[in-house]
Amino acid sequence: MTVRNLEYLLEPRSVVLIGASNRRGSLGGVVLRRLTGAGFRGSIGLVNPKYKAIGDQPCYPSVMDLPFVPDLGVIVAPATAVPGLIHELGEKGARAAVVITAGVTGTLRQEMLDAAKPFTLRIMGPNCVGLQVPHMGLDASFAHLTAGRGHVALLSQSGAIITAMLDWAEARGIGFSTVASLGDMADIDTGDMLDQMAADRQTRAILMYLEGVTNAKKFMSAARSAARAKPVIVIKAGRSASASKAAASHTGALAGADDVYEAAFDRAGVLRVDDLQELFDAAEALARHRPLKGDRLAILTNGGGAGVLAVDALAKTSGRLAELSPGTMTTLDASLPSTWSHGDPVDIIGDAGPDRYEAALEALLAEPEADAILVINCPTGLASSSEAAEAVVATIGRANPKGKPVLATWLGGATATQAAQVLERAGIATHATPRQAIDAFDTLVRHRKSQIHLMRTPASLPPGPEPDREAAQWAIDSALKEGREILSEVEAKAVLAAYGVPVNETRIARTPDEAAALAEQMAEHPLLAIKILSRDITHKSDVGGVQLNLSGPDQVREAAAAMLDRVRKRRPDAHIDGVVVQPMVKRPNAHELLLGISDDATFGPVMLFGAGGTAVEVVKDKALALPPLDLLLAEDMIDRTRIGKLLAGYRDKPAADRQAIALALVHLSQLVADMPQIRELDINPLLADATGVVAVDARIRVAPAERVAPGGNPRLAIRPYPSEWDKPEKVPYGTIQIRPIRPEDEALYPDFLAKVSKEDIRRRFFRLFSTLTHEEIARLTQIDYARAMAFIGLDDDGAMLGVARFAADADYRTAEFAVLVRSDLKGQGIGRALMVRLIEYAASEGIEEMYGDVLSSNRFMLDFVRELGFVDTADPEDMTVRKARLEPLKWAASHR
Repeated sequence: MTVRNLEYLLEPRSVVLIGASNRRGSLGGVVLRRLTGAGFRGSIGLVNPKYKAIGDQPCYPSVMDLPFVPDLGVIVAPATAVPGLIHELGEKGARAAVVITAGVTGTLRQEMLDAAKPFTLRIMGPNCVGLQVPHMGLDASFAHLTAGRGHVALLSQSGAIITAMLDWAEARGIGFSTVASLGDMADIDTGDMLDQMAADRQTRAILMYLEGVTNAKKFMSAARSAARAKPVIVIKAGRSASASKAAASHTGALAGADDVYEAAFDRAGVLRVDDLQELFDAAEALARHRPLKGDRLAILTNGGGAGVLAVDALAKTSGRLAELSPGTMTTLDASLPSTWSHGDPVDIIGDAGPDRYEAALEALLAEPEADAILVINCPTGLASSSEAAEAVVATIGRANPKGKPVLATWLGGATATQAAQVLERAGIATHATPRQAIDAFDTLVRHRKSQIHLMRTPASLPPGPEPDREAAQWAIDSALKEGREILSEVEAKAVLAAYGVPVNETRIARTPDEAAALAEQMAEHPLLAIKILSRDITHKSDVGGVQLNLSGPDQVREAAAAMLDRVRKRRPDAHIDGVVVQPMVKRPNAHELLLGISDDATFGPVMLFGAGGTAVEVVKDKALALPPLDLLLAEDMIDRTRIGKLLAGYRDKPAADRQAIALALVHLSQLVADMPQIRELDINPLLADATGVVAVDARIRVAPAERVAPGGNPRLAIRPYPSEWDKPEKVPYGTIQIRPIRPEDEALYPDFLAKVSKEDIRRRFFRLFSTLTHEEIARLTQIDYARAMAFIGLDDDGAMLGVARFAADADYRTAEFAVLVRSDLKGQGIGRALMVRLIEYAASEGIEEMYGDVLSSNRFMLDFVRELGFVDTADPEDMTVRKARLEPLKWAASHR
């Protein structure tokens, strides 16, 4: 990922338009008018060999003839000329370009990228509407409107969506911080722009229209980072995409492409909407309102039916109706007629005038149990809708100092239009129907809940043995060496058992007589099952390859002979190795579950959980998630299914062991992180009851892949925990365990910080505090390993001794470091060991520079970093700070 040179795109000091024209209606003419008419304060140059001047502005024959170096080039020239023009821009010194021209495809596209590469020149487009940055007065587009200044960024792969949003926003007085038409995304894509908008102080919320993701790792890392900083709303086209028809497993067939996008958005904290109206409403809600503090809505209406419609719509969302406190009820009783509804919704009756709206709204603004208010007006002949709107505006201005969100719905036609203008001029979001207003409120609620979701701390995994990676790898390699992509059931279960997933005993019999002999050896089990063993048959029951409830060697021999004969007739093309014999698992109260792994073309490995059995593809009770998983994420998957509710128990059926199910999902997540050869995996069924879980049947499909270190599957869209960096280290204090930080380490911070002096806290955080909030610690422990790292040191009792961390820029080239050790343990080698591990990791990642600010008065820290090899210099902007810098790659080379 990279945001390199994007500042030249979004904050240029000078712009050149290549292909400028004086022909009215031409693309070059339209872009020229927009560029010169938006108030851009920098230099604007024009290039077109056909003109010496356009109007009173000189026009140059080539980029090289410009009298200044442009930061940004805007190209509307013919497609065949684009690669050469990009090269000229790079030679001249420009570092960014907006290629509006369409038809730059195939060879031309690659020539364009090759021309830009030597200069690290960034390209937006081609085939796009262009770019608008309102606070810069920059409109480098052929849109019909120039956006007003605001705090919402709009990123779109569709130019039509850009123009529609501009038209909608103009009518409502909503502005934008950036409007970017990404077009074909030959270079700059949504991941790059998300990173830039996440750091942009002008942007408070981000709206996206997506048709697809080109780089899943970049997108997920950028989206997770952006969503933690501000609301990110997406509309994704293509919900109807079907599952892969070539899937060899239930999981593969169930994991449709759109379902995977849904899982990706959920994991990142991105809110998805279904259509443009919802996107518009979400934009308005985010532009108008502060973040919610809760999910409770109070409804104020002069029409009971409209209030009921709002309540019905609210019941289908993430929000809930507020319960009015006794104090508010008393206030409303004193100011409303006796016939008011005496509850929420607050129906103030059809003859309500402005005074009644004012009194009721003031009471609800003061209601501590209401986090937002929806005000509804139905036109009547007894009172003025416009006067009611004016009363609402006046009351909000006078009685809403904390900015509690207020949404409005004025029903009707001409009457409502006039009132809506009053509300909109005052910055109050208006919606045509109660349902649209509730959807907007739901956007605010969902964003709040997504932030809480992102900040949760998972429980630590219960103690248990480490995975037997060698055993699992041996089973996979054995199949690949034989040219097989489907593991036998015995091999598949061996892989699962190596990763701690309980399986039932399974033995191979080549002939009916061998099957009978195995049955005799398994005499302690009253009932047995046999299944066909064939590398070519995935779904055994479809060909009569499963026989249950067999008793004794004779029944097993007879059933095996009949099965082999039956399957050979039904599948004469299949290679049959015999049958497997296993004890019947008798768990009368057990649920049949499906756990699986699928491979998505965009996002790589995907986890699936749902109802199991032979009808899984009919029932389609499923939840998807991107690995890696922790216990919280696994529990979330269970909760999103219908069968997840049944696991809690009902009538005389006891609750199943949910933790055992969640652990199985976590173990599968670790398996796919370690084994990139796995393409599909099914456990169906996984029987789950109060005593735990057991995998009764399993299948795994594999393909050759590069061998990587544990935790390093390159196909995962989210980088997993780098367990290979979990190692002990000997220091003067003793042997300590140094490992990458995990989310559950939040529990270690209070005791750790209690042993850090106030002065050390001030030197590390540049401020004093007594405690850190959950949110603050969560940001320290829940890191994205794709762009940050933190190593903690632990003693034998698991207590935290110190931490060293870096946060890299979006280019992943430079990283800011910090280190903190318990004050009572300074000088024991802990800080040095942590920093050495951090520098070694940075070097392995290719980080070019580590830097950090150190207070000039902190002599201990300055001596510490100098001893490690850092070079420190004075900060020209703050003489109380020194800048410490180190090149990890050079450091690592000198320490080998």
